[in-house]
Amino acid sequence: MSTLEWVTIVVVLVLILGWYLSYSAARLDRLHARVESTSAALDAQLVRRAEATLEVANAGHLDAASGLILASAAAESLATVEGDPDREAVESDLTDALHAALNPITIDALRAIDEPTSESLTRIAAAGVRVQMARRFHNDAVIDVRRVRRKTVVRLFRLAGHAELPATIEFDDELPPSLRG
Repeated sequence: MSTLEWVTIVVVLVLILGWYLSYSAARLDRLHARVESTSAALDAQLVRRAEATLEVANAGHLDAASGLILASAAAESLATVEGDPDREAVESDLTDALHAALNPITIDALRAIDEPTSESLTRIAAAGVRVQMARRFHNDAVIDVRRVRRKTVVRLFRLAGHAELPATIEFDDELPPSLRG
Protein backbone atom coordinates (compact mmCIF):
# COMPACT_ATOMS: atom_id res chain seq x y z
CA MET A 1 0.00 0.00 0.00
CA SER A 2 1.16 3.46 -0.77
CA THR A 3 1.55 6.30 1.67
CA LEU A 4 -1.51 8.02 0.22
CA GLU A 5 -3.67 4.98 0.92
CA TRP A 6 -2.39 4.79 4.51
CA VAL A 7 -3.05 8.46 5.06
CA THR A 8 -6.55 8.09 3.62
CA ILE A 9 -7.31 5.15 5.92
CA VAL A 10 -5.99 7.03 8.97
CA VAL A 11 -8.00 10.14 8.07
CA VAL A 12 -11.18 8.08 7.62
CA LEU A 13 -10.61 6.31 10.95
CA VAL A 14 -9.99 9.63 12.72
CA LEU A 15 -13.17 11.07 11.19
CA ILE A 16 -15.19 8.02 12.29
CA LEU A 17 -13.74 8.23 15.80
CA GLY A 18 -14.44 11.98 15.91
CA TRP A 19 -18.02 11.44 14.80
CA TYR A 20 -18.52 8.67 17.38
CA LEU A 21 -17.09 10.79 20.19
CA SER A 22 -19.23 13.75 19.16
CA TYR A 23 -22.33 11.56 19.00
CA SER A 24 -21.56 10.03 22.41
CA ALA A 25 -20.94 13.45 24.00
CA ALA A 26 -24.18 14.84 22.56
CA ARG A 27 -26.12 11.80 23.79
CA LEU A 28 -24.66 12.16 27.26
CA ASP A 29 -25.52 15.85 27.25
CA ARG A 30 -29.12 15.06 26.29
CA LEU A 31 -29.33 12.49 29.09
CA HIS A 32 -28.03 15.02 31.62
CA ALA A 33 -30.61 17.53 30.37
CA ARG A 34 -33.29 14.86 30.81
CA VAL A 35 -32.18 14.32 34.41
CA GLU A 36 -32.46 18.06 35.07
CA SER A 37 -35.93 18.28 33.54
CA THR A 38 -37.22 15.24 35.43
CA SER A 39 -35.78 16.68 38.63
CA ALA A 40 -37.63 19.94 38.02
CA ALA A 41 -40.85 18.03 37.28
CA LEU A 42 -40.48 16.04 40.49
CA ASP A 43 -39.88 19.25 42.43
CA ALA A 44 -43.05 20.78 40.97
CA GLN A 45 -45.13 17.73 41.91
CA LEU A 46 -43.73 17.72 45.44
CA VAL A 47 -44.72 21.38 45.81
CA ARG A 48 -48.24 20.61 44.56
CA ARG A 49 -48.59 17.74 47.02
CA ALA A 50 -47.40 19.91 49.92
CA GLU A 51 -49.67 22.81 48.96
CA ALA A 52 -52.75 20.58 48.73
CA THR A 53 -51.84 19.02 52.09
CA LEU A 54 -51.50 22.48 53.61
CA GLU A 55 -54.96 23.40 52.29
CA VAL A 56 -56.52 20.40 54.03
CA ALA A 57 -54.58 21.08 57.23
CA ASN A 58 -55.61 24.75 57.31
CA ALA A 59 -59.28 24.12 56.43
CA GLY A 60 -60.04 23.64 60.13
CA HIS A 61 -61.94 20.38 59.69
CA LEU A 62 -59.29 18.11 61.20
CA ASP A 63 -58.65 17.61 64.87
CA ALA A 64 -55.91 19.89 66.20
CA ALA A 65 -53.21 17.22 66.37
CA SER A 66 -53.80 15.92 62.84
CA GLY A 67 -53.97 19.44 61.45
CA LEU A 68 -50.73 20.38 63.17
CA ILE A 69 -48.95 17.23 61.96
CA LEU A 70 -50.04 17.81 58.36
CA ALA A 71 -49.34 21.56 58.42
CA SER A 72 -45.90 21.07 59.94
CA ALA A 73 -44.87 18.35 57.47
CA ALA A 74 -46.24 20.28 54.48
CA ALA A 75 -44.56 23.52 55.54
CA GLU A 76 -41.25 21.73 56.01
CA SER A 77 -41.62 20.16 52.57
CA LEU A 78 -42.27 23.56 51.00
CA ALA A 79 -39.26 25.05 52.81
CA THR A 80 -36.90 22.33 51.59
CA VAL A 81 -35.18 23.18 48.34
CA GLU A 82 -34.06 20.90 45.55
CA GLY A 83 -30.63 19.44 46.25
CA ASP A 84 -31.02 19.61 50.03
CA PRO A 85 -29.50 16.44 51.53
CA ASP A 86 -32.45 16.11 53.95
CA ARG A 87 -35.05 16.35 51.21
CA GLU A 88 -35.75 12.63 50.99
CA ALA A 89 -36.34 12.41 54.76
CA VAL A 90 -38.61 15.48 54.67
CA GLU A 91 -40.73 14.05 51.85
CA SER A 92 -40.96 10.68 53.62
CA ASP A 93 -42.09 12.55 56.74
CA LEU A 94 -44.86 14.23 54.73
CA THR A 95 -45.97 10.82 53.46
CA ASP A 96 -45.94 9.49 57.03
CA ALA A 97 -48.00 12.48 58.17
CA LEU A 98 -50.55 11.83 55.42
CA HIS A 99 -50.81 8.20 56.54
CA ALA A 100 -51.18 9.21 60.20
CA ALA A 101 -53.74 11.98 59.73
CA LEU A 102 -55.82 10.73 56.82
CA ASN A 103 -57.32 7.41 57.80
CA PRO A 104 -60.42 6.12 55.97
CA ILE A 105 -62.87 7.44 58.58
CA THR A 106 -61.29 10.91 58.54
CA ILE A 107 -61.27 11.04 54.75
CA ASP A 108 -64.94 10.03 54.52
CA ALA A 109 -65.82 12.72 57.07
CA LEU A 110 -63.78 15.36 55.24
CA ARG A 111 -65.33 14.51 51.87
CA ALA A 112 -68.80 14.88 53.40
CA ILE A 113 -68.09 18.30 54.93
CA ASP A 114 -67.76 20.53 51.88
CA GLU A 115 -66.70 20.61 48.25
CA PRO A 116 -63.43 22.59 48.65
CA THR A 117 -62.08 20.12 51.21
CA SER A 118 -63.07 17.21 49.01
CA GLU A 119 -61.30 18.88 46.07
CA SER A 120 -58.17 19.36 48.20
CA LEU A 121 -58.17 15.65 49.03
CA THR A 122 -58.52 14.87 45.34
CA ARG A 123 -55.58 17.20 44.61
CA ILE A 124 -53.47 15.42 47.25
CA ALA A 125 -54.28 12.06 45.65
CA ALA A 126 -53.57 13.31 42.12
CA ALA A 127 -50.34 15.02 43.17
CA GLY A 128 -49.30 11.87 45.03
CA VAL A 129 -49.69 9.77 41.90
CA ARG A 130 -47.77 12.36 39.85
CA VAL A 131 -45.00 12.40 42.50
CA GLN A 132 -44.66 8.63 42.16
CA MET A 133 -44.47 8.85 38.36
CA ALA A 134 -42.07 11.82 38.39
CA ARG A 135 -39.76 10.05 40.84
CA ARG A 136 -39.74 6.94 38.64
CA PHE A 137 -39.00 8.99 35.51
CA HIS A 138 -36.20 10.80 37.32
CA ASN A 139 -34.65 7.59 38.62
CA ASP A 140 -34.87 6.02 35.14
CA ALA A 141 -33.07 9.04 33.66
CA VAL A 142 -30.36 8.82 36.34
CA ILE A 143 -29.87 5.11 35.63
CA ASP A 144 -29.49 5.87 31.91
CA VAL A 145 -26.86 8.55 32.60
CA ARG A 146 -24.93 6.24 34.91
CA ARG A 147 -25.03 3.44 32.33
CA VAL A 148 -23.60 5.66 29.60
CA ARG A 149 -20.99 7.18 31.91
CA ARG A 150 -19.67 3.71 32.78
CA LYS A 151 -18.67 3.13 29.15
CA THR A 152 -14.94 3.02 28.57
CA VAL A 153 -15.04 5.57 25.74
CA VAL A 154 -16.86 8.08 27.93
CA ARG A 155 -14.39 7.66 30.77
CA LEU A 156 -11.28 7.50 28.56
CA PHE A 157 -12.08 10.68 26.62
CA ARG A 158 -13.75 12.39 29.62
CA LEU A 159 -16.92 13.08 27.67
CA ALA A 160 -18.86 13.81 30.86
CA GLY A 161 -16.65 16.82 31.52
CA HIS A 162 -17.14 18.17 35.01
CA ALA A 163 -20.80 17.21 35.26
CA GLU A 164 -21.71 15.75 38.62
CA LEU A 165 -22.86 12.14 38.63
CA PRO A 166 -26.60 12.31 39.34
CA ALA A 167 -28.16 10.32 42.17
CA THR A 168 -31.46 8.55 42.37
CA ILE A 169 -34.08 9.91 44.73
CA GLU A 170 -35.52 7.44 47.19
CA PHE A 171 -38.29 8.27 49.64
CA ASP A 172 -41.64 6.88 50.71
CA ASP A 173 -44.26 8.26 48.34
CA GLU A 174 -47.00 5.70 48.87
CA LEU A 175 -50.42 7.28 49.23
CA PRO A 176 -52.68 6.36 52.14
CA PRO A 177 -54.93 3.52 50.97
CA SER A 178 -58.06 5.57 51.54
CA LEU A 179 -56.82 8.31 49.19
CA ARG A 180 -55.93 5.96 46.34
CA GLY A 181 -59.59 5.47 45.62
